[in-house]
Amino acid sequence: MKRFFRLRDSSIFKKIMAAFMVVLLPLMAITWLINEKGSESIRKEISQSTLNTTGYYLDSLEKEADRIVQYLPKYVTDDDLIELSTTGSELSYYERAQKILDIQKRLVLMKDSSPFIQEAKAYVPSIDRTLLSVKYDTSIDLQEFAAMQTHNRPYTEPIINWNDRLFISIQYPINTRREPLFIVSAELSAQKLKESLAQIGRSLGGTSILLNLDHGWHLQSDNDPTLLEMAKVFIKDNQAQGKKEGFETVRYGGKSYLAVYKYSPLWNSYSLSLIPEANVLGPIQTYRVWFWWACALAIVVGLFFSYLLFRLIYRPLMRLVHSFRHVQQNRLEPIAIDRGHDEFGYLYQAFNETIHSLRTLIEENYEQQIRNQRSELKRLQSQINPHFLYNCFFVLCRLIKSEQQKDKAYQFCLYIGEYFHFITRDGEDEIPLALEVKHSRTYVDMQTVCYGERIQVKFDGDVMERTVPRLVLQPIIENAYKHALGNMRTEGVLWVHSEENEDGFSFYVEDNGSAVSDEEIKRLNTSLRRSELRMEETTGLVNVHRRIQLRYGVEYGITLARSALGGLKVRIHFGSS
Repeated sequence: MKRFFRLRDSSIFKKIMAAFMVVLLPLMAITWLINEKGSESIRKEISQSTLNTTGYYLDSLEKEADRIVQYLPKYVTDDDLIELSTTGSELSYYERAQKILDIQKRLVLMKDSSPFIQEAKAYVPSIDRTLLSVKYDTSIDLQEFAAMQTHNRPYTEPIINWNDRLFISIQYPINTRREPLFIVSAELSAQKLKESLAQIGRSLGGTSILLNLDHGWHLQSDNDPTLLEMAKVFIKDNQAQGKKEGFETVRYGGKSYLAVYKYSPLWNSYSLSLIPEANVLGPIQTYRVWFWWACALAIVVGLFFSYLLFRLIYRPLMRLVHSFRHVQQNRLEPIAIDRGHDEFGYLYQAFNETIHSLRTLIEENYEQQIRNQRSELKRLQSQINPHFLYNCFFVLCRLIKSEQQKDKAYQFCLYIGEYFHFITRDGEDEIPLALEVKHSRTYVDMQTVCYGERIQVKFDGDVMERTVPRLVLQPIIENAYKHALGNMRTEGVLWVHSEENEDGFSFYVEDNGSAVSDEEIKRLNTSLRRSELRMEETTGLVNVHRRIQLRYGVEYGITLARSALGGLKVRIHFGSS
């Protein structure tokens, strides 16, 4: 027994047996503990994940509703609406019809501005009309008109519930208790809201509910009245305790549910997701039985496998090990074949053939590596795709619909043509630097149409007569628009400049955004340094970085730093050849 455990001088067979026993018992204990703790851990993680998802979708709904609330005052000051509501009866039929059509166009824009708006309306009592985005000849519903008025609301939140329909409205004049001259409202789409709620717990077979107890309205992702009643009791209890968010396990109808809830101040409502606990924890009970059978089977199989390992694999394997050690010492000696036609016989024969052709294979492998490098360059270039195609057509549609921007729409079409002509050009790994800079300027011109003069762009530095890999500057500028400048409420600044270095030249793309922290810059630099170790699909900064390194070497590529403008500074370093 003592000799058996002298592992230092023992054979690999004894070491495997001893290691198997040492590892198996703790592994069984740990696995059992994991299984016991699994249900609690899974419940907590899924609850937290669902709570985060609930917060995400609820925040999206709040932002959408707030955006609509902020959008409505623009229509209250609409000159056509004011004139139509005050002098509508005095206008000629043609003038009144013309103003109604103009107002309807703006209502269409308002309706199309959000997927959650089902209908945009303007109530004008002086002409007994409710102007809709899709119908011309309509009459006013006095009950609906009265429900939209400010002084008739029993609450202050912007969401109005009337006849199981949800509205956001504003009247003119705003601060008055008299009947307003007109009201502009947006009727929310209950179906779109339900579809958004359904995204929260659908993957786990759950039900999501948006519930307003104060005013008795709700939205449910499915039609289960029993769960709705249970949800009302559950939310009422948590509301009485002042709880705003959390998760609990509740039982109803003989079943356990994972209840994840979060309160929305804007909607004055609770979002509640009810996930059947069996969908989350059910398989764990079965795994507990399987665990014991797997442990017993592992012991039997391990012992039997160890015996076969020693007799059938260990001994012939050691011969191969010794031969490979000779190869490591540059002793290319063939191995004596004393096996039949089994796998080891094949390995011995293959080893001898490998030794015979090793030098030839090294040369072929080197050439193959060069071809693979070129293939990698092609693959990475093919990943550069236009991410904003649909945005281009959306902007183009908006320009075409505007009578004052037809010339800009024509120019934008030319920009789109130039952009995609460059993107879809095949057969060129490298292009003149001037052409790359021209393509980047075209992209900036397109973004200027989208963002207006809110983002100031400046190109500095000389464009040298040399060639560079395709699409190395425009993707960096695109990242600046997408992650730093696009969502800024203040004026954005983008500065593109170049300089010549001793070992090549560099382009710099700097912005004044605030989306990237110093920790994020450090993490991104680390990711770029390690990018050559990862073979998965890449885009953006890593894509450009890897292609430059494939072309010029590992000392070139992209580095990030804090810009003097306050945002991100991206340096694109090219070699001299």
